[in-house]
Amino acid sequence: MPIQEKIPVIAVVGPTASGKTGLGVRLAKRFAGEVVSADSMQVYRGMPIGTAQPTQEEMEGIPHHLMGFLDPQEQFSVARWCQLAEQCIRDIRERGNLPILVGGTGLYISSLLDNIRFVDSPADPELRRRLNRRAQEEGGQALLDELAQYDPETAATLHPNNVGRIVRAMEMYRLTGITMSEQRLRSREQPSPYHPVIIGICYKDRQKLYDRINTRVDQMMEQGLLEEAKAAMKVEEGCGLQAIGHKELFPYIKGEISLEEAVEHLKQSTRRYAKRQLTWFRRDERVHWLEADRLGNTDVLCKKAYELVEKGLGL
Repeated sequence: MPIQEKIPVIAVVGPTASGKTGLGVRLAKRFAGEVVSADSMQVYRGMPIGTAQPTQEEMEGIPHHLMGFLDPQEQFSVARWCQLAEQCIRDIRERGNLPILVGGTGLYISSLLDNIRFVDSPADPELRRRLNRRAQEEGGQALLDELAQYDPETAATLHPNNVGRIVRAMEMYRLTGITMSEQRLRSREQPSPYHPVIIGICYKDRQKLYDRINTRVDQMMEQGLLEEAKAAMKVEEGCGLQAIGHKELFPYIKGEISLEEAVEHLKQSTRRYAKRQLTWFRRDERVHWLEADRLGNTDVLCKKAYELVEKGLGL
């Protein structure tokens, strides 16, 4: 597809607490845009603090999509998010506006922009239960070793603790006879309809990012994160319960550790998550990185971002 016929899309990516929301809003104001959240946890309702959903004040009147619409008990997938995001982008373009993806879930963003097509794998709840039971009894490494026998490429990309992804890869092969790595090859047969400009926010001094994370956690606690987590614990099960920000507080709520320990665990988990996000996005050579601490202030960062968008989209 000629580049002139592709849909222009801005993507603002990077680790948690790096300033993506603010930059996304500034870009939307500058280029008549609307924001599409690319965060796997912000889709859930009832947990705006734990998932760091922007407030109405932070949105500054800019429309934000795909936030707070799903019940925490509901299963959600990258395939479903891509379907919804594609529809959002079409609607935004029909209104004459520019779609701006903002978020830190790299799998969602790359799957959308690279036009990954997902196989409709038949569901087998009993098979999934058996595999999860095996993971509990034998450990994730045992399942990963088995996966490596027929899909070594996928197995090489997974950590033994990532049981959910391991189980999905095994499930796909057993139900379809197609490995996940083969599915990925097939899924790229159709060219992407998007012409993206991807802007990443990072910090040359990693400690400055960690300081921002620690400060944000303290602010979330002041905003009522503990009360939100207590309400979330009443939900028996669901993907939403895996949100960083809630599960770290559950041991305190159960009386197992002190609140100070729980908050420190939350800060540690969030810092580790930020490292994983950076590792993911660093692999994408299309990302234009802006070092927020080196640029000095938000206005300079935004100016650099405007220049990247104008050059990338030929504005």
